[in-house]
Amino acid sequence: MNAFVSGVQSAFQGNLLKRTTNASPQTSEPYTWNKVIVLDLLERSIIFTIFSLFALRTYHKLSATQDLRFYLLLLSEIVPMAFLLLRRPSPTLSDRPSDWLIGVSGSIAPLLITPSPAHPWVPFVVCYIIIISGICVQLSAKIFLGLSFGIIAANRGVKHEGPYRFIRHPMYAGYTMAHIGLLLAMPVAMNAFWYGIAFLLQIARMNREERVLKQSQEYRDLMKRVPYRLVPGIY
Repeated sequence: MNAFVSGVQSAFQGNLLKRTTNASPQTSEPYTWNKVIVLDLLERSIIFTIFSLFALRTYHKLSATQDLRFYLLLLSEIVPMAFLLLRRPSPTLSDRPSDWLIGVSGSIAPLLITPSPAHPWVPFVVCYIIIISGICVQLSAKIFLGLSFGIIAANRGVKHEGPYRFIRHPMYAGYTMAHIGLLLAMPVAMNAFWYGIAFLLQIARMNREERVLKQSQEYRDLMKRVPYRLVPGIY
């Protein structure tokens, strides 16, 4: 707990001045130590609880079938979960209810899919390549993102290296790739529904994050150099 509080203090001291400088008089609100800690712990607790239920459900299916698709499903969601638990707290974490609703809902939606032994739409090997590629994109983004990660809009620092040279949100691009591969591998109607909802909420999360990030001149400069969010040359 002492290490966690030290991390909060470090992040708080490094970012509080930037927050109060960039914020307008109408929107600036001083963050207290307690508020930073409570919001951060709340974010982690919500997603950890939901992930635990998903992991338990998937594990039961995995134990019964030993289906490789279920291993990849579990791995694809363990990666962002690990990022969340290890990330650095941010004193710029949004406290807007709408940001929390979109952030939490966007994280819940892909955890509601049904591990299904349905026949895939494309050969298994194609599904596996897409899923693993998506996970690799997430990991490459994480290497350059470091401990700056979360599900609620915040300014956790502007990144310029690695995949961030080509798209502004490679982590979301990796999620989307993995979800496409999993849907092709387990093509049932409810999975298509939840992954569709997850994608729409990811777009909303990107908009919310950029609302916060665009307060920084550094990020506005990045937007000029890197005009694409998810797919180079397209979007």
